[in-house]
Amino acid sequence: MTQSTGPGSRPRSFLGEVHDAVTPRAALLVLGVIALMLLFIASYVGALHHPKLRDAAFGVVAPPPAAERMVTTLKQLPGSPLDPRTVEDEATARQQILNREADGALIVDPRGTEDTLLVASGAGSALSNSLNSLLRAVEHAERRTVRTVDVAPASPDDFDGLTSFYLVVGWCVGGYLCASILAISAGAKPANPRRAVIRIGAMALTGVLGGLGGAVIVGPVLGALPGSVAALWGLGALTTFGVGVATLALEGLFDIVGIGLAILLVVIAGNPSAGGAFPAPMLPPFWAAIGPALPPGAGTWAARSIAYFNGNAVTGPLLVLSAWALAGSVVTLLTALPRRKRLPA
Repeated sequence: MTQSTGPGSRPRSFLGEVHDAVTPRAALLVLGVIALMLLFIASYVGALHHPKLRDAAFGVVAPPPAAERMVTTLKQLPGSPLDPRTVEDEATARQQILNREADGALIVDPRGTEDTLLVASGAGSALSNSLNSLLRAVEHAERRTVRTVDVAPASPDDFDGLTSFYLVVGWCVGGYLCASILAISAGAKPANPRRAVIRIGAMALTGVLGGLGGAVIVGPVLGALPGSVAALWGLGALTTFGVGVATLALEGLFDIVGIGLAILLVVIAGNPSAGGAFPAPMLPPFWAAIGPALPPGAGTWAARSIAYFNGNAVTGPLLVLSAWALAGSVVTLLTALPRRKRLPA
């Protein structure tokens, strides 16, 4: 099928028009989307298709001979599911779990045959359930029984302890979507430092409003997550702002491709490694290693700490999020600086 574009013009075929429309840049962008799609599948399936415990920090409280024997037994379990160590007493074991220094602990009763397993479902029900199943099997082999005590239980309205993860994912999505909209509507790179400051300010406002809205929705509105609304608000503002300005920085460095790179870091690499569905001790080594350095992982850890662990162990994650926010702001400003044109020789 052909058509004429005007008097005296040559008829053009449909395929010819398609050829003109598909520029090299458009073709590369389409290939990039396909690559992101395949990376998404590989990352999520690779991280989540076969969760199993690996080197979970685990305490053992027992008289010296029994403690050493139990630690040896746990170290020799196939696949190294636990990283066991002796703990002085039950109070210390509980405190280590609440400080997020340990994932669980076994309190051995030397006078009887029933021991006590301490877990914290607030850190993720999948982890506490796995510890429960594993230790019941170990105790059964030793002809002993075990009762489970949850020292930091997840809220009944927080199914599997996933609310923190979903909350942080929402904040991250808001951050890179806002930055993406700014790029689409006004160009990927800010025209000058003043415009860059305006964009950074827009991201700060988005963070403040989004952080407050998210904290109120999961707290007072739905009752899905306990903990300080003010603390969650601050976390949400920092998370949203950090992801947003990081996306602005990537857009400033790589133009519209920066949006894809932000999706690669936050969605494809960050979400499956965040410890949401399966906490870090249940993830493959690669995802367990990168998760704490990315906004979804740092945010999820901090949100759970605020909700269930009295705000313990949040310094590291907050520093990670602050680093993203600072680096993103600085790079965004630098990419907006005018470049000197080279004078002809």
